Amino acid sequence: MLQSIYRLLIELTNGKWTSSILHKFAKSKSSKRIIPSFAKTYNINQEEMEKPIGEYESLHQFFIRNLKEGSRKIDQDPLSVVSPVDSVIEEVGQIEADHTITVKGKVYSISEMLGNDEAMARYEQGTYMIFYLSPSHYHQIHSPVAGEVVNQWTLGKKSHPVNKIGLKYGNYPLSKNYRKITEIKHAAGMTAVIKVGAMFVNSIETTHCGEKLEKGEQMAYFTFGSTVVLLFEKDSIDLLPEITPPYHIKYGEKIGTLNGQV
Repeated sequence: MLQSIYRLLIELTNGKWTSSILHKFAKSKSSKRIIPSFAKTYNINQEEMEKPIGEYESLHQFFIRNLKEGSRKIDQDPLSVVSPVDSVIEEVGQIEADHTITVKGKVYSISEMLGNDEAMARYEQGTYMIFYLSPSHYHQIHSPVAGEVVNQWTLGKKSHPVNKIGLKYGNYPLSKNYRKITEIKHAAGMTAVIKVGAMFVNSIETTHCGEKLEKGEQMAYFTFGSTVVLLFEKDSIDLLPEITPPYHIKYGEKIGTLNGQV
């Protein structure tokens, strides 16, 4: 019963007023009372949390929690690419010559997703990966590669659900939702990290400042469940063959190798 209620509130609600009320409640001290039931419902591993559950003053604080140092290991191969988030990899594939990708049977335009023709051209026939974060996941976002931040921009206004149902039946959430895009120049070319909001407008908070990113360095965090899309230039990455969606992964774990020189 509790899980059904949380799913209704956190994954599916998208009305302007209901979203606003829920967002306000999640940041209130009153929401602290439901943190234990939330943690139990989503089977959250409390052993890896930075602090005891009773020290979080709101559901929002709990949701964007940090992990204990050493809870995740960043793959140290200089050419490795790592998962930017704890998540389920829902789709992996090649970007078509007409700049489209297919996710849950729906065709998405990379041009619309990026809103930038110059960036779009870079990823023609490249590789894409879709990482879905449920409410049970740790919601900080980390860089998949070491490199230089060369472009950042924001698109979209309203956000729709990005769970499996939303991706299959929704109004093209990956290319219409509120989203923040970061392009990183690395040893083998360029990578776009597309952080797609769910439910709430402005549900993505940037935490990184500066032009350089280390692999595994924190970039941003989500408020409630959402999705990260990675785009890689053609022939710039060799993905691990064992990654067959749906594939559960934690941030810092290797997803592939760059075809370049360090």
